Amino acid sequence: MKVLIVDDHALIRDALHAVLKQLKREAAIFEASNGGQAMRIVEEHPDISLILLDINLPDRDGFSVLRELRDRYATIAIIILSSSDDQDTVRLAFKLGALGFIPKTTEREVMLNAIELVFSGGIYIPSEILEETTSPRLTNKLVTRGSPKGLGLTDRQIEVLALLMKGKSNKTIAKTLNVAVPTVKNHITVVLKALSVTSRTEAVIKAGKMGWDLSPKSQS
Repeated sequence: MKVLIVDDHALIRDALHAVLKQLKREAAIFEASNGGQAMRIVEEHPDISLILLDINLPDRDGFSVLRELRDRYATIAIIILSSSDDQDTVRLAFKLGALGFIPKTTEREVMLNAIELVFSGGIYIPSEILEETTSPRLTNKLVTRGSPKGLGLTDRQIEVLALLMKGKSNKTIAKTLNVAVPTVKNHITVVLKALSVTSRTEAVIKAGKMGWDLSPKSQS
């Protein structure tokens, strides 16, 4: 397994290196201090599994690096690192194809869990981001729109949505619900349509804004 850390601060690279080694001792870890160096490393090692990418780089905008990586290396999982965690920054990161967003203020244990989640095929959205989107000021009108069932979702589709919000991959959802992966994909398609979104990440964020309790007792 190969991982690339892209950050212009050596101390942060060292800290992330230690975190990754704790999580995946066997991982080969590469480091880049700017976008140009990062792209050269990926060209030499296209089998890299994960990239931790700072969006504030000295030579180019990190989002442009993310966009180029997504276009050229679609199978590489990318987690964005940022000193900013405002809504617009987070949304743009996921819109451009990131599978995780980790504020640099994140505690080590949380960072470990976030990286492990993405390693296993899930999506990591910081809890404080979801909490911000579900504050009364932002969701007053949204909550009045009712429940998931009000959107026409079945109990099974609500279960799928609940697992999506926990960052679970299609394979994990299928195993948890004892159904086939194609069935999970079909349910997700229905969920996305019901929420009027185009990606699972947007679905998680929008469902978070609704303030729904997706536990089994709340589905009736």
